[in-house]
Amino acid sequence: MVDRAQKTANFKLIIVNGRAYMERYNRAFQTRDVFTLWGILQLLRKYPGKVPDLELMFDCVDWPVIKSSDYAGPNASAPPPLFRYCADDETLDIVFPDWSFWGWPEINTKPWESLLNDLAEGNNRTGWMEREPYAYWKGNPAVTKTRQDLLRCNVSDKQDWGARVYAQ
Repeated sequence: MVDRAQKTANFKLIIVNGRAYMERYNRAFQTRDVFTLWGILQLLRKYPGKVPDLELMFDCVDWPVIKSSDYAGPNASAPPPLFRYCADDETLDIVFPDWSFWGWPEINTKPWESLLNDLAEGNNRTGWMEREPYAYWKGNPAVTKTRQDLLRCNVSDKQDWGARVYAQ
């Protein structure tokens, strides 16, 4: 059943006796697969003997593909179990943390530890009441319509709703 998800998966992960094995099917965008695997290895290291043996398929993209309507009705088969970074009300993809944000060099995301230090320094430099009253977002607007709509909230010569939105 797991192998039915292979057509869109970037890799298969197998954990046996606390050891991780990966079979790559398709290259992931930049290094997202590397950081996803890194996160899993961190779990195995932090909780030795606690992660059960498992086999799963993982797709390293930001849009769900397992449509619930394709697996509805009395004669429908079970959906393929596919892990990815997101889902919505019309899909059955299994949501999994996006650990690429623990350090993603291609988009200049620093590793979490150094980013945490930068955030703490910035927090100490300017008190909350002295800060500019802006909502801030940076990301890929091509992922969903909601994100595309968010771009309309950005400052323009006709409006300033206090949002600073950056497409990356």
